[in-house]
Amino acid sequence: MRLSDETLLDIMARFQAEMEKGLGKDTNPTASVKMLPTFVRAIPDGSENGEFLSLDLGGSKFRVLKVQVSEEGKRNVQMESQFYPTPNEIIRGNGTELFEYVADCLADFVRTKGLQHKKLPLGFTFSFPCRQTKLEEGVLLSWTKKFKARGVQETDIVSRLTKAMRKHKDLDVDILALVNDTVGTMMTCAYDDPYCEVGVIIGTGTNACYMEDMSNIDLVEGDEGRMCINTEWGAFGDDGALEDIRTEFDRELDLGSLNPGKQLFEKMISGLYLGELVRLILLNMAKAGLLFGGVKSSTLLTKGKIETQHVAAMEKYKEGLANTREILVDLGLEPSEADCIAVQHVCTIVSFRSANLCASALAAILTRLRENKKLARLRTTVGMDGTLYKIHPQYPKRLHKVVRKLVPNCDVRFLLSESGSTKGAAMVTAVACRVQAQRKQIDEVLALFQLTRQQLVDVQGKMRAELEYGLKRKTHALATVKMLPTYVYGMPDGTEKGKYLALDLGGTNFRVLLVKIRSGRRSVRMYNKIFAIPLEIMQGTGEELFDHIVQCIADFLDYMGLKGAQLPLGFTFSFPCRQANIDKGTLIEWTKGFKATDCEGEDVVDMLREAIKRRNEFDLDIVAVVNDTVGTMMTCAYEDPNCEIGLIAGTGSNMCYMEEMRNIELVEGNEGKMCINTEWGGFGDNGCIDDIRTQYDMEVDEGSLNPGKQRYEKMTSGMYLGEIVRQILIDLTKQGLLFRGRISERLRTRGIFETKFLSQIESDRLALLQVRRILQQLGLDSTCEDSIVVKEVCGAVSRRAAQLCGAGLAAIVEKRRQDQRLEHLKITVGVDGTLYKLHPHFSLVLQETVKELAPQCDVMFLLSEDGSGKGAALITAVAKRLQQPRREN
Repeated sequence: MRLSDETLLDIMARFQAEMEKGLGKDTNPTASVKMLPTFVRAIPDGSENGEFLSLDLGGSKFRVLKVQVSEEGKRNVQMESQFYPTPNEIIRGNGTELFEYVADCLADFVRTKGLQHKKLPLGFTFSFPCRQTKLEEGVLLSWTKKFKARGVQETDIVSRLTKAMRKHKDLDVDILALVNDTVGTMMTCAYDDPYCEVGVIIGTGTNACYMEDMSNIDLVEGDEGRMCINTEWGAFGDDGALEDIRTEFDRELDLGSLNPGKQLFEKMISGLYLGELVRLILLNMAKAGLLFGGVKSSTLLTKGKIETQHVAAMEKYKEGLANTREILVDLGLEPSEADCIAVQHVCTIVSFRSANLCASALAAILTRLRENKKLARLRTTVGMDGTLYKIHPQYPKRLHKVVRKLVPNCDVRFLLSESGSTKGAAMVTAVACRVQAQRKQIDEVLALFQLTRQQLVDVQGKMRAELEYGLKRKTHALATVKMLPTYVYGMPDGTEKGKYLALDLGGTNFRVLLVKIRSGRRSVRMYNKIFAIPLEIMQGTGEELFDHIVQCIADFLDYMGLKGAQLPLGFTFSFPCRQANIDKGTLIEWTKGFKATDCEGEDVVDMLREAIKRRNEFDLDIVAVVNDTVGTMMTCAYEDPNCEIGLIAGTGSNMCYMEEMRNIELVEGNEGKMCINTEWGGFGDNGCIDDIRTQYDMEVDEGSLNPGKQRYEKMTSGMYLGEIVRQILIDLTKQGLLFRGRISERLRTRGIFETKFLSQIESDRLALLQVRRILQQLGLDSTCEDSIVVKEVCGAVSRRAAQLCGAGLAAIVEKRRQDQRLEHLKITVGVDGTLYKLHPHFSLVLQETVKELAPQCDVMFLLSEDGSGKGAALITAVAKRLQQPRREN
């Protein structure tokens, strides 16, 4: 029975393999270690409060408790309890009678404590292997220990007890949680120590539970968060995995037990069996004449006569030998001094092996926790309970020492559960009540972002109406969607060629490009350089801004060796402009954080020409000023002639499309088409979508550079989504639903929650651990549950953004279909923007929304690879091509 360190490490590895098997969907049915999901997803956080009832059925006594958990973080628990006997005829009789007996005892307790007219939640500790599909349900797989009630296996314990309780009219009890005693132990200890994430019982039986990552539990839907797994480790070895370490005494004990061949690990460890193992060894030694002069008393021959309490007494420090003599005399033996020493030695070896085996399996669990968390060193607490652990004088010390030897990279604290698993059942119930209440509040907030189909249809209808207003001379001035003519009349036809300079201004970076187009082969080569625009330039004077732009152009021409070249230039200028021609653009208003003075109401092409003149170094032919959305459409139309719509979903949000000239009342002529820059970011500035704006949208708007403006953009674009999330997180924290109710300084900082974090947090490949890491970078110390909520908030905000974008796009494709009087429209949308490109779900939700709201339109989405700079060059090339016949005319 002596096990070397190598053997213990080997057993640890075998147990790790068994855990893997139990967690896998395909391997679980044949696994001996069942790894049962408990649906306990959270440990106490100290905010639990209220009055709870608790039952504990599973050992030699049955216990009912009333548990009062006090308010706010004081972690104060008051308990009143009553023990009831569990007679053999009840636990080995008929199942219905067993549950009626439990209900009678509960009713008696409620009457005694004067609780008849209170509705109380109840937690039920049921210390037998159950298959659970939710927290308040559990199907008994098999009885263990001494229980054998008929007709209970494969039935739901909770509904059996609920049915029995109905006979008592004065009982108004809701069973909220069914938990294993091991889980109860972990929860009791976790209430006192938040680091506790393992529960171990070494008593009549033995078992362990721990918090496992959901992503590793194949048997339960969902990858988010953690769940407590009841390992049911007592059955380890039932498939023969421990045959090499089982002895003839283990086999003999097993054959004489109530469940031969089952719970083999438990039979080498737990209190129900240790005394019997010692008896069998002593009997064998007596038969061989090694003890008691070969005399065997009738008591020594009687099964169950040596109990674990005797083993504990015999191993007691100092008094152990005297106790041994007394116990042996009681057994009708006449031991010598040497006999007493030998018997004491047998007890030590049997109980030491028990501690060793327990330590190996526990070390496997601790290693798994450490690996799940990807830590070099784990700090954790193990909640302990069980009579053997509590009453045996040497057991805890031996167990702790071996565990620490087997996992030197884990700092383990062992915490004794003072009030047992029944308090734990109440704690599980208290946590379930807290989580339920919190979930309700969180769901109410998230519901504000869930748009119904009807709401999306309304947005589509309102967007369509605004498009029409913007096109009409009479209503144009009042329209929130500006519908700006771009004077881009044509699409690339493949005959474009030559060298063009392109500028791209629309964010904090400014790009200068040289674009070489070869005709016929649709081949474009580009060279570009990116320049930063400092904040003081973005928000300085217009002259400073355009001088900075010209300085960047000069640097680029120098870099490319083109100093004196006369090149046609296309200027992508991604701000709302009113154009009177393709090379004239009057800035209506700055967006996206720009505030340069003396620009609004001015022609940006003239301002650029003036700055070039001031520089007096080169001469450029500014042919076209275009919006980035138009540039995107042109880039994609060069690849796909069906592309007639451009969409940008990035820092800002905008859309352009080819409109029939006959519908554009602001421009002379009815023939052909012209690209319209919708500037749809301003949609809703007249209050038409206020019904779907939330308090968080209003807070973001009020804190922005342009309050009351660009409301649609503020609900759909990358510049604002992170800020909406931050406002929600602050509100949830104030309500005590996140970050333990503490708002960190970082969370108070506007703009810290960038949209790139949304993309990272919502990535399907990202484990919660990585979400927590992102939150830690932001100075947010989050629990696992916090991380789940943050991920849900990000998902709700970005999903709504994509749906709103989809509703707007659906309005435009439907308009194109109806304008062309088509039954079915086939059209391509050219798309650009970081939100569309980098967010894991945005593009899919957007496409699904368009499909649902415009079912008669077959919409293809084409990603613009080279951005709007190439588009500006193509527009310049197309404009040059179209100028040729006009000049000749």
